[in-house]
Amino acid sequence: MFRIRRIFDDVVPANIHALEQVRAMLRSQFELLDRKKIDRIPESLRMPFKHGFRSILYVAEDHRAKVRGLALLDYDADLNFCYLDYIASDKKLEGRGVGGALYSRVRSEALALGVVGLFFEGLPDDPELCHDQELLQQNRARLKFYEAYGARPIINTAYEMPVHPESDNPPYLVFDDLGQNSVLGSSYLKNVIACILDRKYKDVCSREYVQMVLDSVHDDPVQMRPPRYFVPKNSRKKSVAVTASLTRIALVVTDQHEIHHVKERGYVEAPVRIRSIRHALELTGIFDPVLPIRFNDSWITCVHAADYVNYFRRICKNAEPNTPIYPYVFPIRNRARPPVELPIRAGYYCIDTFTPINGHAHTAARRAVDCALTGAHELLSGRRIAYALVRPPGHHAERGFFGGFCYFNNAAIAANYLSQFGKVALLDIDYHHGNGQQDIFYNRKDVLTISIHGNPRFAYPYFTGFADEKGEEDGVGYNINYPLPETIDISDYLKSLRSALGHIRDFGATYLVVCFGLDTSKGDPTGTWKFISGDFTTIGCQIGSLHKPCLVVQEGGYNNRSIGTNAKSFFYGLLSGVSGQQTGKKVKAGSGKKVKADSGKKVKAGSDR
Repeated sequence: MFRIRRIFDDVVPANIHALEQVRAMLRSQFELLDRKKIDRIPESLRMPFKHGFRSILYVAEDHRAKVRGLALLDYDADLNFCYLDYIASDKKLEGRGVGGALYSRVRSEALALGVVGLFFEGLPDDPELCHDQELLQQNRARLKFYEAYGARPIINTAYEMPVHPESDNPPYLVFDDLGQNSVLGSSYLKNVIACILDRKYKDVCSREYVQMVLDSVHDDPVQMRPPRYFVPKNSRKKSVAVTASLTRIALVVTDQHEIHHVKERGYVEAPVRIRSIRHALELTGIFDPVLPIRFNDSWITCVHAADYVNYFRRICKNAEPNTPIYPYVFPIRNRARPPVELPIRAGYYCIDTFTPINGHAHTAARRAVDCALTGAHELLSGRRIAYALVRPPGHHAERGFFGGFCYFNNAAIAANYLSQFGKVALLDIDYHHGNGQQDIFYNRKDVLTISIHGNPRFAYPYFTGFADEKGEEDGVGYNINYPLPETIDISDYLKSLRSALGHIRDFGATYLVVCFGLDTSKGDPTGTWKFISGDFTTIGCQIGSLHKPCLVVQEGGYNNRSIGTNAKSFFYGLLSGVSGQQTGKKVKAGSGKKVKADSGKKVKAGSDR
């Protein structure tokens, strides 16, 4: 088994380790490749536009973080195309699907960028160009593999003309239109070829050689080689496997939340919350359902104290499913000696009197953690946005305490998981202060915690969330609170939000985790603000404009008449902010319309000229 992960930089140890393996694999499999090109891959990730292209690196890793394959994709925004620079897999795993999975991921990434298509070089399957019979068979196998996806060599050009006449095995220029029926214009192709040869081979190709290749492009539209390995009606059979999944939002819904149902008057954290939101999202077409993955308990104890985790598991195991236990005795003087009886000890681990424990609380909370971690896993795989629609919520759960309907801090656990692979910003937009993540990350500088909330002078949890709480030790300056008045309008809120987003940009976060509270909406029984559907669209769009891989974790929100509509509006805004499109416009990559790509014009796949 392996997972595919996108690497953004060479800063954190996990990425450094992966890049060392990437370079070793390239050196072993591409013996003639310039070592300088291999060694500058980390630099191209840190400074993505230094070498002209924006570089995107994917690795296939096994459970021991051993790199089993890699794909390096280059993106040119001006000409709106992608170039597959390298794709390689562990030779020991040949036939195990690593190469196919990586190529499918690269195609999805290219579709998500809205490009005309994907170009790459493929070694020739013509015996006149490749005289080594063993190598010829390998070349044929590769081109057959790509043709199954609809990718074929461009013909009637001199691209495969060797730079040195005595050279053998010169590459074709291969084009994959990603199932979009793209039509290439001759002038556009000339620009693409000039771009590739100048940036990839400027030390090899003379000006005269480049001009010779460009002058050889006459066909308009550009011609592709007829299918050689599949009959025409089946030559694109794998194109349907490519989806624009990276452009849709991964939706991970907890499947064990309904067992945690406290049927008491006034207990607003009820299963209907999830049903209301899910029903509103089902018909939007912007979500991609993803099943939760089971993660190890160690990710919980990385964030929560072991004694609390053990206590919570034990008492839920011994408690009746439908008989909630509420804390009513709290330690003031002697926290060093917790009471022996577990029900009495509830006050030892709880911060309020309205968060009960019952026989199902641990099961439901544990599954919510799995959902949040699954969403984080989707980001590592290259997804732009993931949404963990969970209950019970988590942002009030501190390292060793539960409260505010929260038992495990889902967002903090996911943020800690992501912090292995890059800096994380955790933005809490619930009406109530995110005291849990503040407590958990208060001494750390690798996770920036920001909370925009009602002032704790009048809003739960009352004792944390003030502006002067800025972190301790290494974490000084990495905890930021925006306590706001009891009555505000959206313009007041947006001032704080824009300031928060500025801090996130300055921090240089690789990943963003959003604690998504809908209790800021009009009519919510736990809040005093009056945000409506359009306000949530604006908030989502502002957050999306950060263009960071974003995990949204559900927190509060208890007005079930509007919770679904407001959630839907937020995600429309978030998606439009990430894509840079105007809110309300639905654009599907690969809609099947023909597109002619010509010089100097940015043409998105599936659009009309």
